[in-house]
Amino acid sequence: MSDTPEDDADARAEGARDVVVPLRVYKAVTVFSTLFAVVFVLAGFVVLDSATNRATAEVSEIDPLFAILGIGLLVGGSAVYAFSTRFRTEGMGKSKDESDEPSDNG
Repeated sequence: MSDTPEDDADARAEGARDVVVPLRVYKAVTVFSTLFAVVFVLAGFVVLDSATNRATAEVSEIDPLFAILGIGLLVGGSAVYAFSTRFRTEGMGKSKDESDEPSDNG
């Protein structure tokens, strides 16, 4: 149990960021979220490149719907990857939380 209400709030906030799942689910989430993120980002660049005619089109020639779609795909891929990093298994911890290793940097 923590000593202060602030410590309790910090512990709840830290636990709310991570989702503890079985190892099999963790592997599936990691593989598929990385795959989707890569596909979304690559598709976003292709669509954005197409909308701007390889970044050579005049502003009046840019297709705004494709440009917005490309940026949306880039943001979507980034969001998928960012949220997938919240999953962990029971035995996993964050390296910054472990203090059993020496902290010599040289």
